[in-house]
Amino acid sequence: MERVEIFDTTLRDGEQVPGCKLNTSQKLRIATQLDELGVDVIEAGFPISSPGDFKSVSEIAKLVKNATVCGLTRAVEKDIEVAAEALKYARRPRIHTGIGTSETHIKYKFNTTPDKILERAYEAVAYAKTYVNDVEFYAEDAGRTDNEFLAKVCAEAIRAGATVLNIPDTTGYCLPDEYGAKIKYLMENVPGIHKVRISCHCHNDLGLATANAIAGVINGARQIECTINGIGERAGNTSLEEVVMILRQHPRLDLETNINTKKLLSISKMVAEEMGMMVQANKAIVGDNAFAHSSGIHQDGMIKNRSTYEIINPTDVGVNESSIVLTARSGRSALAYRAKNIGYDFTKLDLDLVYSEFVNFADTCKVVADNDIHHIVQMSKSKFQLSL
Repeated sequence: MERVEIFDTTLRDGEQVPGCKLNTSQKLRIATQLDELGVDVIEAGFPISSPGDFKSVSEIAKLVKNATVCGLTRAVEKDIEVAAEALKYARRPRIHTGIGTSETHIKYKFNTTPDKILERAYEAVAYAKTYVNDVEFYAEDAGRTDNEFLAKVCAEAIRAGATVLNIPDTTGYCLPDEYGAKIKYLMENVPGIHKVRISCHCHNDLGLATANAIAGVINGARQIECTINGIGERAGNTSLEEVVMILRQHPRLDLETNINTKKLLSISKMVAEEMGMMVQANKAIVGDNAFAHSSGIHQDGMIKNRSTYEIINPTDVGVNESSIVLTARSGRSALAYRAKNIGYDFTKLDLDLVYSEFVNFADTCKVVADNDIHHIVQMSKSKFQLSL
């Protein structure tokens, strides 16, 4: 299998969520867990943005044992100098520099020309290369950049010494086939492209970040930039846990990562707690309901064979077991299953009688707990001749 590297930007792009600022000690705790998780690159921050961010990047650089530690910069010499200083203790330092390349960015953000963008791209990479060997170039808003011009920018970055080319869908605008086709175009039209690693950095404004990242790797990208729980600017980034499990569950793609998936739930909970950003219950892979079943039809299938309604073994992502949640939509088999777990072994007649009481009770509440089952059984005993 070919390896897809996981570039985690929880501590940089993820931390840009309003109200989710982390202090240095919090960043160090998360960085330690990311390193143990097996991410290939930790983007530790934007060193020039504040003294606190500089300190965090510097301390993470000292701490991390396995992953590459990366600092973000603009295509500005001072940014690059400060990032290099922050990264000087890293075992594997990387400077991540770049510039906007779309017509919108060139015209309205920089008020310049395409030729000037090409010059600045080359100069930024070349200058970063004087400090570190590993330089990643980002073409901001590549998703809305004309492919022919984007290829020219990438060629300049490679000529200047870039080792990784980041192709961000900064506004989350692309459809998966468009983003995949963009990566394919670059793979086929940029001189020297096979000497570097192509990276996908997709935003979730239209809910397509994960789909776009997967389309990117299918077409030749070999790095995905993502965050724990999919946090990030606006609607967020590609979710680390989602892309990792997609690659794991689809062996036909013949792609793998270095992630220890059994740690996914624990790091998800840690990041949510440290940032004060709760994970939605129906979030894929790590949400509370990801392995919970409340519909009677689904519960019956699950009890008979887990694969009827689950494509992932919950233990593979750090969840102890699937949940059979009793509600008014639950059937007899689910009630019998949950009741047996707390000591009741119903005959078919007993189950029919208790179930009629259960349905009436379940209509009055959202979820029926184990204590409620005891109460329902006692009510049934007082009304019917149970064999219990």
